[in-house]
Amino acid sequence: MMVAQRLLIGLAGLMGAAGVALAAAAAHGADASRLASASAMLLFHATAILAATALLARGLLHGGIGLIGAFGFVIGAALFAGDLTLRQYAGHALFPMAAPTGGTVMIASWLAVTLAAMVAKR
Repeated sequence: MMVAQRLLIGLAGLMGAAGVALAAAAAHGADASRLASASAMLLFHATAILAATALLARGLLHGGIGLIGAFGFVIGAALFAGDLTLRQYAGHALFPMAAPTGGTVMIASWLAVTLAAMVAKR
C-alpha cells in the first residue's frame, strides 16, 4: 500500500499545480469560467487525496475501499477538469459526457471514503 500512497501524493501534487495554473489562466483569460471550475475541482480533490492518504496511513479508513476512493478522486477530477480545459482551448469535448462522468466518479469516491471510514478496523 505504501507505493499506492506515494503515487497518490505525487498525483495530488500534480493536480494542485495544474489547479493553480488553471486558476491563473481563468483570472487572466476572457470568458474562462470553465477553467475556474476545472481549477476548483483539481484543487479541492488534490487536498482530499492528501487527507485520504493520511487517514489511510493512520488506519482510519479501510485500506482497499479508501484507496478506491482516493484513486477515484484522481480519475474523476482528471476527467472533469480535462474535459472543461479541452473545451476551453480546443473547442471540443474529451469524449461525450466526460465532465458529468468525472463528476459522478467524484461523488462515488466521496461515498467510498464514507464507507471506508465506517468499515475501518477499530
